[in-house]
Amino acid sequence: MSQSRRDFLAATSAALFSTAAVRAGGAPDTLNAPDAPAGTPPAFGTSAPVGPEVTPATFAEAQKLVQVELTDAERQQAASNWRQSMAALYERRTGPRQVSLPTTLVPGSHWNPVLPGHAPLPSIDRFARSAAPVGPLPGADADIAYAPVWKLSRWIEQRQLKSERLTHIYLDRIARFDPKLRCVITLTAELALRQAKRADQEIAAGKYRGPLHGIPWGGKDLLDTAGIRTTYGAEPFRDRVPTRDAVVVHRLHEAGAVMLAKLSLGALALNDIWYGGQTMNPRLLDEGSSGSSAGPGAATAAGLVGFSIGSETEGSIVSPSMRCGLTGLRPTFGRVPRTGAMTLAWSLDKLGPMTRSVEDAMLVLHTISGPDAGDLGSVPSHLDFDAGRDIKGLKVGYFPAWTDAATDVDRHALAQLEKLGLQSVKVALPDWPYNSLNAIIFAESAAAFEELTLSRQVDQLKVQLPDAWPNTFRQSRFVSAVDYVQADRFRRLVAQEMQRVLTEVDLLIVPSMSDDMLTIGNFVGVPSLTLRAGFIEITEARSDWAPDPDHPPLKFDPPRRVPHGVTLIGRLFDEGTLARVGLALERSLNVMDERPPGF
Repeated sequence: MSQSRRDFLAATSAALFSTAAVRAGGAPDTLNAPDAPAGTPPAFGTSAPVGPEVTPATFAEAQKLVQVELTDAERQQAASNWRQSMAALYERRTGPRQVSLPTTLVPGSHWNPVLPGHAPLPSIDRFARSAAPVGPLPGADADIAYAPVWKLSRWIEQRQLKSERLTHIYLDRIARFDPKLRCVITLTAELALRQAKRADQEIAAGKYRGPLHGIPWGGKDLLDTAGIRTTYGAEPFRDRVPTRDAVVVHRLHEAGAVMLAKLSLGALALNDIWYGGQTMNPRLLDEGSSGSSAGPGAATAAGLVGFSIGSETEGSIVSPSMRCGLTGLRPTFGRVPRTGAMTLAWSLDKLGPMTRSVEDAMLVLHTISGPDAGDLGSVPSHLDFDAGRDIKGLKVGYFPAWTDAATDVDRHALAQLEKLGLQSVKVALPDWPYNSLNAIIFAESAAAFEELTLSRQVDQLKVQLPDAWPNTFRQSRFVSAVDYVQADRFRRLVAQEMQRVLTEVDLLIVPSMSDDMLTIGNFVGVPSLTLRAGFIEITEARSDWAPDPDHPPLKFDPPRRVPHGVTLIGRLFDEGTLARVGLALERSLNVMDERPPGF
């Protein structure tokens, strides 16, 4: 709107006084008129009218959206002064005094997962990796490509393997297999070869930076990379080129890691379809790799990178790790800074490693942990991990109803922990509507992408289904502020219950794709570790999208054999205990070495 605020007020002052609401009993609403006595306080309902006229019929329809009941008189009263009382809230967006909110601006409040009365957090920094023998360097390139980082790093450190050779192995595999998987958005081959050459030179000169020195990796394409496209997997951003690296990218560069590629994600971090197509599961090419960390899942499982960085808001590390048979570590909210990463939800987004072994995940977490001033949600913390510490006597909690309804693989993993010396303990949470917490994701994500939605650029996204972002962003405009605040209060209540449960046990084991625990864990902010625990048979392809009767899933006869994992949930900032237990479970189950057929 081009008119000034003064012009706007002058044009509407007459309407302001003529439409004054009448209170119950007939008393006129008191307005702060220009000649009001000095010292008269402001009053609600006295702003200049803003926006289109509304009627009682408007409220009759709107109340269906927010599930409230108003009487005829209440609707009449609400409509009579809506434009003076509430519609001014929209002036920031609709004018005349519009204010554009930059994408880097964060809300005034943030989620702190550490509640009063929480048990002491880890108090020391300790990182003792395992001393397991790595064995000789394999002769076949494929065997080298699939080796876990903890082995690759020892071979590089011992100068049995050069980073340049390893980088070429992965680049060759990307060229061969990415056309089937569609997991790479931008290949950074020239940068990778420069970094690999420098790593070899430094190591030869005795300057070894640590376990990730010379290790090739890939990052989910929501991590900013200076001078290199960062597209969010979404059409409106496909030519976006940042000027600075995300903090996580910078820390990996400083550790001497070699960046091979920007990996795919479902558009704006939802599921596995991006503007270049669907990223497929190397374990079963008839289905997607799941998302939204689709590219990190597929690339790591197919041996195209040494490790990858994914992100999670509600399941985006856990789900592709499950589908592709990986280890996925979702850190405690606040441990890893998100500076320079795409924002979906300020109070929920987390960055974490996706790897082919538990120890690999910890090697990466150790490198990327620590606060950064650019992320107000990041906090100082300690990482206490000693791969050699005994796990006997730890208490592992499980939820009987979820475990009984899970697969034989889940139940066998619990039994295996008992054999390893852990004490299993039945635990319970209240039967509450945990999915109602999603109002927070809906509101935060719609705010993060408000400009994209209102400018209709969101209509460019490939997927326009009812459960895709375009529709969800639009629907979220109608989530009431009251319901958002109530969801936030409910979140604290849920966090208190989880804190209670985790005082009874040292960690939890849960079916990875339990809707309730995916939601609870992410909203509370506790860490989780997902690892392959065995294999199951499925009779139809799996999808991240809501069932569509017009497009039924592909059926399999005979059934297809696919990996299946379990998830360990830990106390806040206690990834060290999760990893120690996960490492012991991984070794005892011995199911990680089987590779995807055809890769």
